[in-house]
Amino acid sequence: MKTDFGNLFGENSLIRAIHTSIKGRARYKVSGLHYSQALKKYLELRLSKEEIIFQASANHLTGNVLVLFQPDFSPNAIAWILHNIVLDYKRVFQQLPPSTAPEFIPSKSISRVVRSNTPINQWHSQLIPIAAAFSSLSFGTALLNRHGLDTSILLAIQKLHTPLLDRIMVGITSLGQPPLLLLTCLAWESVLLYRRRHVQATTFGIAAVGAISLNYLLKELFVRTRPALWDHIINVNHYSFPSGHAMVSIVVYGCMGYTLSQEFPQWRSQILTLTAILILAIGFSRLYLGVHWPTDVIAGYATGLVWLTTCIINEYLLTENRQISQSQDLPENKIRVM
Repeated sequence: MKTDFGNLFGENSLIRAIHTSIKGRARYKVSGLHYSQALKKYLELRLSKEEIIFQASANHLTGNVLVLFQPDFSPNAIAWILHNIVLDYKRVFQQLPPSTAPEFIPSKSISRVVRSNTPINQWHSQLIPIAAAFSSLSFGTALLNRHGLDTSILLAIQKLHTPLLDRIMVGITSLGQPPLLLLTCLAWESVLLYRRRHVQATTFGIAAVGAISLNYLLKELFVRTRPALWDHIINVNHYSFPSGHAMVSIVVYGCMGYTLSQEFPQWRSQILTLTAILILAIGFSRLYLGVHWPTDVIAGYATGLVWLTTCIINEYLLTENRQISQSQDLPENKIRVM
């Protein structure tokens, strides 16, 4: 996906990239599009059916095509799609007599076709595992509470205690402590603002503040005391349910992991795996140190997962709507050939 256009498409190519500096947005010069309304309509129709493309606008006066697409894909991948579409048009439709030529959808309706394919439908398949995870966490919380297994689990974990593991767990749990979380949030917010990722910065701020506020309200609502099965080696205060470390860490680190996975799609699986390990380790450290019941941690994960998912979907919708609005604000007759 990182192949250079000059190596992939020669000077006589059907497609030439003329502006690809903005991630998820590119403009191309298409051979044969100049003064061809039939090719314009065919390009817009075919591109509207591509799931990775949000918006496509062809200009038969300049011969340019402006495409908004998923940022995971490179401009080179979009150029290949355009290349194949133009080849199909030249191989098939230019050989048909006018009476049998396909009836093209007017360009005014293209935006409606594109919107019907994005972005809610794309999230349906991704929401299924999230809903399954939330259901499993909720069911696990209810099951442990019903059978009174909280104490048994903590006592079993206590048998793992060693001086070295104590120090490791104290270090891991500090990653979810308010002072370090605050510094992490400020640093990450600064990075996003510096890189002018305003939508992501707003989402991250809302996610973090919302998770902390919601956790505080739930603690005040349930007023559950912390376990006291052995002497704690760290200082704790406030109520126990749900675990603030579990709930806030899944939101803060989960949001960071999601943004990084979007920025570096080639390392997505590694980023998400390390993020999950970090979040689970923080939750386990609270059980190891005996400052939370297992149901506190599981409920914290479940609630945090719902809030994180809400924030990420909202960011996705805002980003796509913003890209489509920016595209629609560019009149076709003002597209500049570079």
